Amino acid sequence: MGKTTDLETELLVVGGGLGGVAAALTAARLGRRVVLTEETDWLGGQLTAQAVPSDEHPWIETEHISPGYRELRERARDYYRRNYPLTPDALKDPTLNPGLGNVSKVCHEPRVGVAVIDEMLARYVSAGRITVLYGQTPVAAATDGDRVTAVTLKDRRDGTMRTVTARYTADATELGDLLELADVEHVIGAESQDDTGEPFAAPEADWTDQQAITWCFPLEYRPGEDHTVDKPASYDHWKTHVDDFWPGPQLSWMKIDIHTNAGRENRIFEGDMDAVRLPDLWHFRRIRARSQFDPRLVDTDISLVNWPNTDYWEAPLVGPGIDEAARATALQRCKELSLSYLHWMQTEAPRHDDGHGYPGLKLRPDLTGTDDGLAKSVYIRESRRIKARFTVLEQHVAAVDRPEGEGAEQFADAVGIGHYNIDLHPSTAGVNYVNLECYPFQIPLGALIPVRMRNLLPACKNIGTTHITNGCYRLHPVEWSIGEAVGALAAYCISEDTEPHAVADEPRLTEDYQRLLTQTLEISIAWPEDIRRTRPSQTVKNATPLLALPDRRVKSGAGDGR
Repeated sequence: MGKTTDLETELLVVGGGLGGVAAALTAARLGRRVVLTEETDWLGGQLTAQAVPSDEHPWIETEHISPGYRELRERARDYYRRNYPLTPDALKDPTLNPGLGNVSKVCHEPRVGVAVIDEMLARYVSAGRITVLYGQTPVAAATDGDRVTAVTLKDRRDGTMRTVTARYTADATELGDLLELADVEHVIGAESQDDTGEPFAAPEADWTDQQAITWCFPLEYRPGEDHTVDKPASYDHWKTHVDDFWPGPQLSWMKIDIHTNAGRENRIFEGDMDAVRLPDLWHFRRIRARSQFDPRLVDTDISLVNWPNTDYWEAPLVGPGIDEAARATALQRCKELSLSYLHWMQTEAPRHDDGHGYPGLKLRPDLTGTDDGLAKSVYIRESRRIKARFTVLEQHVAAVDRPEGEGAEQFADAVGIGHYNIDLHPSTAGVNYVNLECYPFQIPLGALIPVRMRNLLPACKNIGTTHITNGCYRLHPVEWSIGEAVGALAAYCISEDTEPHAVADEPRLTEDYQRLLTQTLEISIAWPEDIRRTRPSQTVKNATPLLALPDRRVKSGAGDGR
């Protein structure tokens, strides 16, 4: 083990995903000193190290978006304009979408996200306001009563230990690691209906009910070439094993239709590959559309594989008795599932033009910065969550639980806005999809404040949501807005010599903090009336209508019960 070094700062942000980056940038912009840590060598979390292009709401191109997240998206477009061989039409398109993927109006390569985030941080890093520590894993947290006094980090490269002391600490880790290390009251998995009153909650609390993880990877397709990967050790298992709630082996084109829970086929290619939008897998998260680039230099699409059949739901990553070895086993199995799916697509998958296998599917390790071509980190959908002063419930946001036209619950202490449907993937408890349409919603301050700890704040998927509402608060722009609110809250508390609980308890301080958000940072904390009261599926072209079916929540072997 290497030597120990000590650091001191005003705000420590542990975790360099979108929430962590937003928290660090916001606090630095408000004049505070920040140490930002990241386990890999890439900042950006789900957008970069996990390789998932943004999942965004229908109003993402309007003024109803955080200025910081708007800058992130526009810098991505500008990066392509400055550095890529775009066609003349693509170059002059103010709404350039490099990948023309279905999930976002700015689908781009993960490396571009890394470059853009580095650009956004550069001025503050140069000024000494932000110190970025890469390759750092939190291994211990010291507390004094209701306060975190220090966090110890281990360098994954050489074993060096760093102890960082800070007035405020933000947990922006993907799994809420500091909540466990600092003994912060938290929830894992699903709450019961008795706990929350949510119609789609589990009949009984179940910590094993955690959303599937996915090891994502980018592919290009080169017909006539052979880029077949080695057959993984667990290939035969994934080819033959069938879970009770799934319509067949995962190595197939079969998936669950989220509207009916019936099995249906969804192949990789349907129709013209150069089409802007098709309901096949290839167009789903396409991150490079060759039609946008000079064909003399770019002759293939690139699509990001984060598809239903690569979801790993065999074992959870956190919970009682899950040690480092068990987590490592689950991660290895998840990685083998992804590689097995790729091998199956290359060798055995039914083709769109008859025959079997697409050996021309090629991994692009240069785009992920890894040797094996998979993302640097696994895509994690669900984290430990704080027991908060206020918990957002299904009844606050889901359209099926709200009077028609009323919109989502309005929070007097709102600190940001967001939108996505409640999107729960199959879980490690054998629970099927839950997919409910939501009204545009707010982020309440109470959901960012632990019931007890005074100077630790959640800045990722670990806020005061339930297992159900995590499904709409976990996406890229919402995570960014959570991080902004936390960075601003820490900066405000330092400047005003107060603390988060007091800000939440005293209306004068709440309103003062909200003015910091809305006037100084120009962050929207409320939707306009005409948007907040309307379902996206009723008003927005190409929005997907989502229905609430009573049998949506189907447990393995439990028939059609919830």
